[in-house]
Amino acid sequence: MSSILTNTSAMVALQTMKGITMNLNKTQSDISTGKSVASAKDNAAVWAISKVMESDVQGFKGISDSLAVGNATLTVARQASESVTKLLTDMKGKIVAAQAQNVDRAKLQTDVAELSAQITSVVGAAQFNGLNLLSGDPAGTTAPPDMEVLSSLDRDSAGAVTASNITVNGQDLRTAAGGGLAALGTLTVATAAGATTALADIETMLQTSIDAAASFGSSQKRIEIQSEFVSSLTDALKTGIGALVDTDMEEASARLQALQVQQQLATQALSIANQQPQSLLSLFR
Repeated sequence: MSSILTNTSAMVALQTMKGITMNLNKTQSDISTGKSVASAKDNAAVWAISKVMESDVQGFKGISDSLAVGNATLTVARQASESVTKLLTDMKGKIVAAQAQNVDRAKLQTDVAELSAQITSVVGAAQFNGLNLLSGDPAGTTAPPDMEVLSSLDRDSAGAVTASNITVNGQDLRTAAGGGLAALGTLTVATAAGATTALADIETMLQTSIDAAASFGSSQKRIEIQSEFVSSLTDALKTGIGALVDTDMEEASARLQALQVQQQLATQALSIANQQPQSLLSLFR
């Protein structure tokens, strides 16, 4: 039955065109924003997952900064320890020379005193951003602290997040009384007896500074490895987020062209359906 009041064909064509237009608008939005899931209404579950991952990415950026500061602090401490080791090695040469009988002990003692003063200067200056891992303060009256370096964020299956740290132990190279190199202030080669005692003391202090440099080197290597891991993990998270919410531009382009053709056909179909009532007029002529 045909009716001039109810045009079913036009209604169907109109609904079809509305659906095509809606899909066309969504595809154009995907292309313009670059995201297929730009808000929670697009896909609530995927959007929620992507936002958690994005928050983790921001967290790992902060961790990268923390690791960079920790690495820089350790670089200063390690190089200072290596410098102290070099100076103690030079001092050992003077002390060994003082073991002979026919030497100018006064000049050797002057050299030993100057090297000792330089070691004290190096230890006091070995700080980064106010933290000295060789001496708690420039005066050498405070034991060096340990350093906690933020290294990771661990998320369990329930979504709880905990922070992980890398602990770097301070190495006591203070030359003041009570410090790791306290015997440095009492070294003397002015006498044969003093030179003998100094030879034993310099070996102990050398081992102390070597152990300190080795410890800092091991910690710095670990931090560098962790930094590389965090960087790779951040890239992996970004890739995962992209796979979830980014628009496949090739697919969107093909879909856009198809929808544009469908829209043209739907417009023609609606036009034809709207002309149907006109044909009823011929029945009354």
